[in-house]
Amino acid sequence: MAIDKDWWRGAVIYQIYPRSYQDSNGDGIGDLLGIVQRLPYIASLGVDAIWISPFFMSPMKDFGYDVSDYCDVDPMFGSIADFDAVVDTAHRLGIRVMIDLVLSHTSDQHPWFAESRADRTNDKSNWYVWSDPKPDGTPPNNWLSIFGGSAWQWDARREQYYLHNFLVSQPDLNFHEPQVQEALLDVARFWLNRGCDGFRLDTINFYMHDAQLRDNPPLPKEKRNANIAPSVNPYNHQEHLYSKNQPENLDFLRRLRAVMEPYGAAAVGEVGDAQRGLEIMGQYTAGDDLMQMCYAFEFLAADQPTAARIVDVMGQVDEKAADGWACWAFSNHDVVRHPTRWNLPPAAQRMFASLIMCLRGSVCIYQGEELGLPEADVAFEDLQDPYGIQFWPEFKGRDGCRTPMVWDSDNQNGGFSDARPWLPVASEHLHMSVKAQEDEPGALLHHYRKAIAFRHSHPALSIGEHDRMQAKGDVVYFTRTAGAQTIFCAFNVSETPSDFDLPEGNWTPIGAELGSAHTSADGRLHLGPWQVCLALKT
Repeated sequence: MAIDKDWWRGAVIYQIYPRSYQDSNGDGIGDLLGIVQRLPYIASLGVDAIWISPFFMSPMKDFGYDVSDYCDVDPMFGSIADFDAVVDTAHRLGIRVMIDLVLSHTSDQHPWFAESRADRTNDKSNWYVWSDPKPDGTPPNNWLSIFGGSAWQWDARREQYYLHNFLVSQPDLNFHEPQVQEALLDVARFWLNRGCDGFRLDTINFYMHDAQLRDNPPLPKEKRNANIAPSVNPYNHQEHLYSKNQPENLDFLRRLRAVMEPYGAAAVGEVGDAQRGLEIMGQYTAGDDLMQMCYAFEFLAADQPTAARIVDVMGQVDEKAADGWACWAFSNHDVVRHPTRWNLPPAAQRMFASLIMCLRGSVCIYQGEELGLPEADVAFEDLQDPYGIQFWPEFKGRDGCRTPMVWDSDNQNGGFSDARPWLPVASEHLHMSVKAQEDEPGALLHHYRKAIAFRHSHPALSIGEHDRMQAKGDVVYFTRTAGAQTIFCAFNVSETPSDFDLPEGNWTPIGAELGSAHTSADGRLHLGPWQVCLALKT
C-alpha cells in the first residue's frame, strides 16, 4: 500500500474485539484467521482501517490488556503468520491495519517484571514503579486503581510497593527509565516492520507518573462524573493530578511519532480523564510531531448528548484542541453500547450514525454498531470481566458490549463459532445478524454503508473545517468547508419535530439516501423526529 502520511485525517476506523469477532478453529474464541475470513465484509462497509484490540501473549486476566510478550501472538488468537495474513488480506482490500498497543503497563508474568521484582539491583530493577513504604508500612501515597482500591501492591521480594493503575496483575512501567522507552519503541518498530499501519494507544495519558509521588488532591463531589470509572468506584473521588497526565509524556510521544513517521503510520490515543480529557487531547495532537489523533470520553458518556451538549463539546475542542485532531466514537469495548446507553429508537440510531460521519475529526465504529446491537444482558455466572465481578451488581462490567458478533440467525451461536462461545450470544441479537440485515434494504447496516460512503464522497465532511457549531432548541447545525465545497448540516437530536431555516445563500439538498429533509413550499425546513438536513452551497 502506497505511503500516504495523511490517510488518517477524516478516516473511518472499524474496531475489532478479536475474541468476539469470528472463531475459525472451533474453540469458542475469535482469532486472527477469523478476522481474515470476515475482511471482505469489513471492506464492504467502506472503512479505511481496522483497529484490532490486543492479541499478544497474555495470561488474559484483563483479556489481552495485560501483555506478557509484546512481540508474539497468543496461541488463543493464532500465530505471527496469521497476523501477516490479516495485514496482507487487508491491504489487498484497501484497508489499513492498526493494532492496540498497551504501553503503560504489562502483565506481572512479563519477563521484564519477573526480573525487576527479583531484587533491587538487577538490570531491570528500575523498569517498573517501585517505592518504599511510609514509616508505618502503608503505601507511599493515596493513588487509587481504576479497578478499585489502592494503586499500590506490596511485594515481599523487594519489600517495596509497586504501582498498578489497573489490576494488581498489571504493574505500571516506569517511563522515567530511558531503557523502558527504548524497549517500547522497539516494540513499535517490530510491528511496523510487519506491515502494521498504526496504533491505538491504550491509556495514553497514564504513561508518566509524578516522579515525586505526590498525593492526588480530593475532587469535590460536584465535579465528579462517571465517564472513566463507574460512580460506585472511589477512583472518582480524586483529581488525578499526579498519577497521570504528566508533561514529560510529550517527550516520549514525540519519540514515538519519529519512529512512526518513515512508515506513514498513524496513532489514535485513548485519553482517560474525566475532567481534562479534551484539553489533554489538544496537547497530545498539536502540531506535526505528536500523535495524529486522540479520543476522549465526552461522547462515550452515559447520557444521550443533547444539541446543547454537542455544541458545548465541539466548542471546547475548538478552544482546547484547535491545532489537534479528534477521533470520535459512540461505542467501544469499554462502555455500554450506545443504543442501550442512550435508549435510542432505530430512527435515532440512523441520525447519530449520520451525525458522527459529519463531524470534524476521524471516526471509530465498534463491531456490531453497524447492526444496531443493544447491550447484552450477561448473567453473573457467565461474567468474565474482573471489573464487573468486582462491582456487581451496581456495575455489570464490560462483558455486555463484548459478546460475539452475529453473522447469521441459524443457531444460538449466530455463526460466530461451532463451539460454545466464551461469552454467550445474546438471543435478542440473532434477528439482527449480518445475514438478516443484508437481505433487508431498510436495515441499519445499509445506512452505515451509505453514511460512510457519503462522508468519503464529500471532502468537506472528511477533511474540511467547520464554522462555529450552534444549537436551536433540539437542532444542532454547522457548515463544513473544504476548498470550494461547503455543506450545511443540521440534526434534530430529539423525537420532537422542529422547524428550521437554512442560512442565506443558494443551497441544493443532498443526502437523500440518508433521509435528508428538503425545504417545504414556504421555504422552511421541517425536520421530523431524529431527522437530518444536508445541503450543498451552490
